[in-house]
Amino acid sequence: MPRVRVAAKSRRNAELGLLLLAMAVVAAYAATVEANLLDTVTLDFWVPIAAVGAVFLALHLVVRFLAPYADPVLVPAVALVNGLGVAFLRRLDLANAAPEERADFAIFSGTGGRQLAWTLASVILAAGLLVLMRDHRAVSRYAYTLGLAGIVLVIIPAVLPARYSQVNPQSDAKLWISVGGFTIQPGEFAKLALLVFFAYYLVRKREVLSLASRRFLGVDFPRGRDLGPVVVVWIISLGVLVFQKDLGTSLLYFGMFVVTLYIATERVSWLIIGLLLFFGGAFLAYFLGSTVGGPFANFYTRVEIWLDPYGDAYGAGWQPLQGLLGLGTGGLFGTGPGGGQPTQIPEVHNDFIFAGMGEEIGLFGLSALLVIYLLIIERGLRAALAVRDSFGKLLAGGLSFTLCLQLFVIIGGISSLIPLTGQTTPFLSAGGSSLMANWLLVATLLRISDAARRPVETGTGPRPSGAPATPPPQLHGATTEVIRP
Repeated sequence: MPRVRVAAKSRRNAELGLLLLAMAVVAAYAATVEANLLDTVTLDFWVPIAAVGAVFLALHLVVRFLAPYADPVLVPAVALVNGLGVAFLRRLDLANAAPEERADFAIFSGTGGRQLAWTLASVILAAGLLVLMRDHRAVSRYAYTLGLAGIVLVIIPAVLPARYSQVNPQSDAKLWISVGGFTIQPGEFAKLALLVFFAYYLVRKREVLSLASRRFLGVDFPRGRDLGPVVVVWIISLGVLVFQKDLGTSLLYFGMFVVTLYIATERVSWLIIGLLLFFGGAFLAYFLGSTVGGPFANFYTRVEIWLDPYGDAYGAGWQPLQGLLGLGTGGLFGTGPGGGQPTQIPEVHNDFIFAGMGEEIGLFGLSALLVIYLLIIERGLRAALAVRDSFGKLLAGGLSFTLCLQLFVIIGGISSLIPLTGQTTPFLSAGGSSLMANWLLVATLLRISDAARRPVETGTGPRPSGAPATPPPQLHGATTEVIRP
């Protein structure tokens, strides 16, 4: 029987319109910054915005031809956050420059200029992934290789000497590889590789991990023999906390595995077990840090600062207190782009960029920014629900949750909801590794959403005698038929 595709809209024109709107918002933000800092708007204020816009328009063209049915909201939403990050980092460069040099400050210099260059590289990398990965299911062939690569990327900074793995003298976290002035954070790419492995492994082991041994308080708990994978990942995450001295990365790895496991099995018991293991490990690390010190001393110090930042207000508590003061100074509406003093916050270009922007755009502005982030996460979850294969569902769900968890960890630390972890704010903070890894994440979601939204083929033409009136159902992309006995 001849096959035709059900008509569906690609919505690429809608994506283009949203992208132009996003760049208009970024341009208005950049113009307001110059008006407040320089008392005028220079004729060249639009140059970095035009450069960023050209990069995103090029990505739009790649998506139009290589993933025509991809979600039309993902690229504009990420482009808006990324563009605002570049504009704010340039705002910090202008504030740090001497007043007489601000009007002639080079467009592509400073932290903002480097972030613009990293944005170009990241978008090119994302476009390259769309070119190479025409079907997201092909990645599952390399799941074990990527899993091994992810573990190696996690281990490398931990075993390197401090001069090659620490870039911040005020922190003893070992997260980087620094050689000859070039610095990369391999953990950002490790999370993507490990997610592919988690998704592939859980698709194959889903039925076994879904088996229950006993029911307690209305919840079906797994068999003891099936706890091995989550315990192994828990031990690895504790190893990250011990050897790399980074709570955020440890929480990120363990959290994304537990949630992916929950998505695969739909059993709340895995979430309960994961939470018990995490809080148990955190309490153990805090107790050991308070008694024997050693590798847990850094975690103990962070918790103590979180509990009482005023205990050392001019020392270890200076950064979180300045972040809270910045958020409080902004109030509801903020001081206006370029009208605050975000440079008073240590590491405002990186860990505390959310607090620096909050001072100038206020609670309403930060709420709008969080809505954009939630929109990106929601679109990723929508792709996970719509795609027809189990691997794609787990991968898209895991990627979306990873972005959500990273956002919660850093904003929770800045607002003193949880101890400070030092994670970067996705697409906003300065840093090439984080930006490139997160754009690869977006490219993967684009490919999965293209597969989810792509119209399926249905049969047409004269219906044979006795054939069903509706087309045969689709199961994970494969046509099925009902055989009459």
